[in-house]
Amino acid sequence: MKNKAKLLAAPYSVWAIAFILIPLAMIFYYGLTDRSGAFTFENIISITTAEHSKALILSLFLSLISTVICLLLGYPLAMVLTKIGRNSHSLIVFIFILPMWMNFLLRTLAWQTLLEKTGVINNILNILGLPSLNIINTSYAIVLGMVYNFLPFMVLPLYNSLTKIDTNVINAAHDLGANDVTTFIKITLPLSVPGIISGVTMVFIPALTTFVISNLLGGSKILLIGNVIEQQFTQASNWNLGSGLSIVLMLFIVVNMIITAVFDKDGEGTML
Repeated sequence: MKNKAKLLAAPYSVWAIAFILIPLAMIFYYGLTDRSGAFTFENIISITTAEHSKALILSLFLSLISTVICLLLGYPLAMVLTKIGRNSHSLIVFIFILPMWMNFLLRTLAWQTLLEKTGVINNILNILGLPSLNIINTSYAIVLGMVYNFLPFMVLPLYNSLTKIDTNVINAAHDLGANDVTTFIKITLPLSVPGIISGVTMVFIPALTTFVISNLLGGSKILLIGNVIEQQFTQASNWNLGSGLSIVLMLFIVVNMIITAVFDKDGEGTML
């Protein structure tokens, strides 16, 4: 049986080596060397420069705002999904995740068309005699794009976590005199912490590392750390600096993975 298991795992092992371990090894090699191949920490330390630190701080700030908004929107929606009939919630979940089947770039381009000064939204506002919205190429547009693209990654772990809460526990709290608010604070919220942690991680990390959303909805006026790294690889051809900055972002990913492992040991908050 062990030999059969190893044989079945062989394709994944090849995949992991080719597309995970080797790329990671290349990132660390370039990040810890200069263009001459000499060992250095300068690529990593460059995150402390004014330009790079500003991009990192802005990325952290916008990612945090987007994550909080996704949590505030996603938690009530996940609770609603757990309370409706199984046949109905299956359809609603399907409709909710349907946009995820569309290409990420196309979804973001659609918002660019909607938000631009002569876009669909402003045309409708002009017809109604209302003032135009000028949020394209601003931080607001970037946050909107992040929330739209990453909200499902918050809702699904929350929904999965809430469905695992035994309804008998909720009923027992009501029988003992607890109202809905007390029941939520004392029982529902603590038991859904694994889903919250998982959802926060799955939204915060892609929001922190994104560069497509900020490119399309923020224009060239707003640079996030993802844009800086992308430019180092594609425009400046400085793989060493780009890799060094990527290693810094990996530290945030590792921290989030540790937090998730601590608060969600049994994987209760994982996506469906």
